[in-house]
Order: sequence, then structure tokens, then C-alpha cells
Amino acid sequence: MIQTTNLTFEYPDENIENRDKVLNEINLNIEKGSFTAILGHNGSGKSTLAKHFNAILLPTGGKVYIKNMDTSENDKLFNIRQTAGMVFQNPDNQMVAAMVEDEVAFAPENLGIAPKEIRRRVNKCLAAVDMTDFSQNAPSKLSGGQKQRVAIAAVLAMNPEILILDEPTAMLDPKGRSEVLKTIKILNREMGITVVLITHYMDEATEADRTIVMDSGKIVLDGTPREVFKKVELLKSLGLDVPQVTELVYELSKLGIDLPKDILTADECFNAITGGMPK
Repeated sequence: MIQTTNLTFEYPDENIENRDKVLNEINLNIEKGSFTAILGHNGSGKSTLAKHFNAILLPTGGKVYIKNMDTSENDKLFNIRQTAGMVFQNPDNQMVAAMVEDEVAFAPENLGIAPKEIRRRVNKCLAAVDMTDFSQNAPSKLSGGQKQRVAIAAVLAMNPEILILDEPTAMLDPKGRSEVLKTIKILNREMGITVVLITHYMDEATEADRTIVMDSGKIVLDGTPREVFKKVELLKSLGLDVPQVTELVYELSKLGIDLPKDILTADECFNAITGGMPK
């Protein structure tokens, strides 16, 4: 669904020698129906990479293909942005309507879709994010998590095959983060939508099928969450944390307690320590 070939990006600067490569020779393939989390500290290039998946940014070198469509071809941009929908960090920046159902209907209306089909999509997308009961509410009256779920519904109304989320939970409290992550997992696992999640929350990344870690515009780790998070010392050297349970196992191992290094959940940790003894 997404392919990058030697992707390079640098912001314009009159002094060519001072240009920094924000992305440096990125080669990546993301498969249909997968759930990929991309991690990295501030300035690592993760959000810049995400914006290439929706053709908000275009490569200064190399290529990006969305479902075999080259993002550098202007006549493909409309189809690319229908295929790959993007949700940003602050939902307020995406809200344009005074009522939730109008917000979700906004994009289909601008595409000239028939009213009956718009109503079907609004109902379906609000149900998908569990916001049907709020269809007549003003977005300004919703909680942060509810706003973000409406923003996701508004993107879903475009019928995208790929959903790109750029730190969608960064401004939310734990309850709001839980609501949004639950929604993302349902869209991926029950509706088959390909998900790319940019996040700095390690526990969110453990829910993905694949975790990619970026540093200085390059991919430094790429694997399942278990494969990535057992490399605790490398992640810490990159200025990143690890899930709390992984941190606990790491500290216990330094005390001489031999436990599997790829533990991700509290239950796995409990079973490893007790030898599977029932709670």
C-alpha cells in the first residue's frame, strides 16, 4: 500500500551547504491491512515521513508510491489523498462545522457525492468510532478524545484504504488516549484499514503489528514490538523510553533475575516471575 524508494527530504535553504536532510534514503514497504507504529524523538523525521504518505510533502530525492501511485505526479494527488487519509495531533485544527454530523459530511459533500450516500457514510463512520449518540452535538462541547474520534470519522467518510495518524493522542488524557487507540484497533482489525500511527507513547506502539524506530532521518529499528522493545539499551541511547513492563524486566535482569527480554504485558511479566502460577 505504501512504498518509499531512497526517499530523501530537505527543507529549502538558500545556503545549500547548510541544508539538513530531514529524511535520508528511506526504503520502506507497508502492506495492506497492517498496523505500523513509527517512533522517534522530536526531530527524528517521523512526522515528516508521515506527511509524505499523504503527499502533503513531496520528496526532494527518491520516490513515494501510494497504492502504486507516484506522489510526485500532480494528476494523481486527488486519488492519493482519497486513498490515504490523515489525522493530525490537534483535532481542533481539522474541525470546520458547527455540528458533529456536518463535520463528518463535509468532505463527501465537497466531492459531490449524492445526499443519500453521504447520510449512509455519516451514519457508518460515526458508528465505527462510537460517536453516533453525539451526532447532533457541537464539536466544541466534546472532550479531547471525542473530538479526535470525530476527526477520524471525518477522514473515514472519504472511504480511505490507509489511515495515517500523526500523534493523535499527544494532547489527550489517559482516558482519551485509550478511546482513540481502541478506535484505531477496531478500524484496523475489523474493517481492514491499513494504519500508520506516529506516536511517542511506547505502550501504544506495542499494539501494532510492526514498530519502526527513526533517528536523524533514518530507520534504525524495524520489527515486531517484541523484537524492537527488547533492545532497551539501544532505545535509551536514542532518547526513547520503553513500555513500563519492559523497563521492569530490564531492571530485574540487571539484578540477576533471568526473564525473557521480549515481555510486553503485565500478565506476561507475572507469569514469567511466578512460573505461570494462577493469580
